[in-house]
This record gives sequence, C-alpha cells and structure tokens, in this order.
Amino acid sequence: MGATERLIAFKVSLIMSVRMLGLFMLFPVMSVYASGYENSTPFLIGMAIGIYGLTQAFFQIPFGYLSDRFGRKPLLIAGLLIFFLGSIIAANTENIIFVVIGRAFQGGGAISAVLMAFLADSVSEDNRAKANAFVGFQIGVAFMLSLIIGPIITSKIGLSGLFWSIGLLSIVAMLIVFSLKQSKPINYYRLSIRAFKETLSRELVTLDFSVFSLHLILASGFIVMPLLIMKNQIVSMADNWQLYLPAVLFSFIGMVPLIIISEKFKKTKYILLLSILLLIISQIVFFISDLNFSVFLITLTIFFVAFNSIEAILPSLLSKTASPSKRGLAMGIFSTSQFLGTFIGGAIGGLIYDIYDLNSVFLFTIFVAIIWWFMVLFSPLKTKT
Repeated sequence: MGATERLIAFKVSLIMSVRMLGLFMLFPVMSVYASGYENSTPFLIGMAIGIYGLTQAFFQIPFGYLSDRFGRKPLLIAGLLIFFLGSIIAANTENIIFVVIGRAFQGGGAISAVLMAFLADSVSEDNRAKANAFVGFQIGVAFMLSLIIGPIITSKIGLSGLFWSIGLLSIVAMLIVFSLKQSKPINYYRLSIRAFKETLSRELVTLDFSVFSLHLILASGFIVMPLLIMKNQIVSMADNWQLYLPAVLFSFIGMVPLIIISEKFKKTKYILLLSILLLIISQIVFFISDLNFSVFLITLTIFFVAFNSIEAILPSLLSKTASPSKRGLAMGIFSTSQFLGTFIGGAIGGLIYDIYDLNSVFLFTIFVAIIWWFMVLFSPLKTKT
C-alpha cells in the first residue's frame, strides 16, 4: 500500500479499535459486577451484554444505505454521538434496566458498515485484502486489550466509571473521524427487494452467517467464562490480566501462520474451516473439563487464535465479494448479522444460564458452531481468494 492508503487504513482501524475497545471492556466484567444493580437477573445481565447487538443489527443497513447516499463521514459522526449518549445513560444509573437502555443507545450508533465501506472506497482493490486484514488485526488487539484493561478499571472505579471511560473513548474516535477527508456520496439507488437480492448471494449469505455465529459464540461465552474464573477461583477479578495477557500473546503467535497461509497461499476457506474447528474444540473443553489455571489458559488461547483469525478473514472475503455499487448495503447486512449474533448470544446465553446452569451455555455454542462448520464446508466460498 502507498503512504495515503496506509494512513487511511490506520485511521479507520483506530476508529474501529477505539470504539470496539469500549464495547469489549464490558465482556469480562459485566456478568460478575452487574449483579449489584437493582432488579438484576441473569437474563437481564445477558440482555445488558447483548442488547447493543440488537440495535446495531437494526441500524447497520440504514446507516450503510444512507452513507451510499450522503457520504460516509456525516454518518460516522452521527453514530458516535448516539454511542456517546448511550454511554452517559449507562454511567448514571444503579438500575440494570437503565443499563440495558443505555446499551441499546450505544448500539444505535451503528457505524461498523460505514467504516468498512469507507475503507473499501479509499483503498485500491489490489490492497483491499491487506487493509482489511490490518483492520481485523487491530480489532483483535483492541479485543485483547479490553480483556486486560476492563477488569482493572472496573475493580477500581466500578461499572459506572467503566461506562464513563467508554464515553471518553467515543469522543477520541470522533476526533479521528474529523481528521478524515470529507467523503462524497457514492451512489443513489432505491432500497428495493432487487437491491437486497444483489447482496444476498449464497456466498455472501455464508459470510453473513459466519460473522453471526462468531459473535453469538463470543457473547454467550463471555457470560459464562468470567463466572467460571470466579467459581473455580482461578484468579481474582483484579488479577484477570494474569490469565488474559499470556492468552493474548500466545494467540497472536498462533494466528500469524494461519493468516499467512490464508493470504499468501490462497487457502482462505480451509483456514476458516480449521478456525471454526478450533472454536468447537475450545467450547467442548470448557464444557467437559475440570478447570484450573493451566487448562483455562490453554483453552482460552485456542479460542482467541480462532476468533482473531476469523475476524481478520471475513471482512477481506466480503470486500472482494460485494458489488462496489452496493458495498455500503452489503457491509450493512454483514454488520447487522454480526451484531444480531451478539444480541442473540447474550439473550439466549443469559436465558440458558438462568433456567439451567453455566455449563449448559457451552452446549448451545457447540451446536451453533457445528452448523456453521458444515455451512462453510458446503458453501461456494472460493478456496483461492
């Protein structure tokens, strides 16, 4: 990539990472600390984790479509303002219901599709895979940092302080957006059934279901995993970094060869299948094993290797598959699928935990991952991308 494309990729990845860092920091702490809110139940805790995914899912397509019509930058600013409002609502309550409402507002700032479309508009087709892989890698870094930073912040200033920190991060993201070059409207088209059909090919549907399943498993898993850490007395909440930091480092080492094989040797579909299989293995181990520090660390590392690899692969595949004239809409559907997975994972995971027990949530994630693996296996995804 040239200097201009590298700078654009860096800024887009920074906006996405700062915003996702704010969202991800809740994952390792919400199910542990949210029990202190008024009216708290396991189901409402699951809703607090996943509800932003529902509003994200609802608004991704309108944001993507409107960005095709009016340009990317105005929609980015609007989305971050809505996200900031949600953070303030969640930071100023002691009732779990208002936390759920604040999280719903956070999700209303649905800019993921717009950011992905902006990147695709600004980077040449030859360099698009590299740019998307870079953004995916940065999101992975943000996710890993959030698992370390979230528990530290929350143990010192509580969930309210964490929500204030998340609001501050959205302001940082907004400042970066202001530094972007003003985007021009790309294309005007009516939002019709025909337009949707063009973005719902079998290959694109496979990618949409893939990101749906990935984030469903993530949301469900992080209802259970923090509680398992406490239940098995693996580490204290403030010392979670002792578990997450080595898992982060080992997972980055593990994902590098997978990404190289995917991009350099054009084996994307095979690496995707392998990564899903690693997810299944991690969920099975969590379900059947007596967990201690070593077992948890190894299993968590396997989970992160798979998650980060898939998170980097899917946007690259999507940018190559989607029609340029409908890219914003296609990105919107993809992002809708991602956040719908987050909502359903949080809601159903919390419901299963409420009705049955913690470990039963892993049976749900294993079932979804197996269906996903077979869908990719028999899909028309190209093995050479």
